[in-house]
Amino acid sequence: MTFLSFLISGLSLGSVYAIIALGYTMVYGIAKMLNFAHGDVIMVGAYVCFFATTRGNLHPVFGVLLAMVVCTILGVVIERLAYKPLRAATSLAVLITAIGVSYFLQNSALLLWSSNPKVFTSVVGNASLKLFDGQLTISVIAIVTIVACLIIMAALTWFTGKTKMGKAMRACSEDKGAAQLMGINVNFTISVTFAIGSALAAIAGVLLCSAYPTLMPTTGSMPGIKAFTAAVLGGIGSIPGAMIGGILLGVIEIFGKGYISTQLSDAIVFSVLILTLLIKPTGLLGKKINEKV
Repeated sequence: MTFLSFLISGLSLGSVYAIIALGYTMVYGIAKMLNFAHGDVIMVGAYVCFFATTRGNLHPVFGVLLAMVVCTILGVVIERLAYKPLRAATSLAVLITAIGVSYFLQNSALLLWSSNPKVFTSVVGNASLKLFDGQLTISVIAIVTIVACLIIMAALTWFTGKTKMGKAMRACSEDKGAAQLMGINVNFTISVTFAIGSALAAIAGVLLCSAYPTLMPTTGSMPGIKAFTAAVLGGIGSIPGAMIGGILLGVIEIFGKGYISTQLSDAIVFSVLILTLLIKPTGLLGKKINEKV
């Protein structure tokens, strides 16, 4: 029963990482840049939902929708102001800008909402499902998180494969210059990608804080970095890879905490990143691309 309990917790945590990693992998796949401010968009989404439900007395569903809208707008604004001027810049310049945006969001949250931790109320309540005569307890939020991850994964797969915008995203991912020659608005496509990734970040933030109900300005930092590790593990740029990498990383982290050490769990997670880069740098589902110089 302990093993099953750890496995379900790992799948739940891994589903959150997978949702966050989808944002990383979509932006990298299309814009070829790493948005390290993505983790802090998670935090903003959680704060918006928290204040909407506690101060605004909105139903949790409307709180989540409001968080998605705010994070979508925030993602587009960040892309337009911080990243669009750096389209032709070096990857190092973009990376430094992303770190700067991350610190800006963290410190803005610190000024607006203080450093005092907020107790986040779960959007689905604290109910749980008891199995095997009460020996195994599964929280409803764990079930909701896993189901939400599967639905989001299926919806994104359909969106990128069947819709006009999804096909435009895939074309931009292959070759921006050729896509532009074919009449695709590359800048708009990249903005839509940031919007979708930021909306997913809001959902991930609400689910994360529902399961681990402590909210503060640095809430999104570590999950964001771990989700990046998950994206690399699965193959950054691959949507199915992001999901597989996220779930695997969540299971590894929970089992590491349960069977090895709670203090070493983060070290175990990041050792996965190091091993992936050493053994298979493209990740589990990533493809090696040869570039002509």
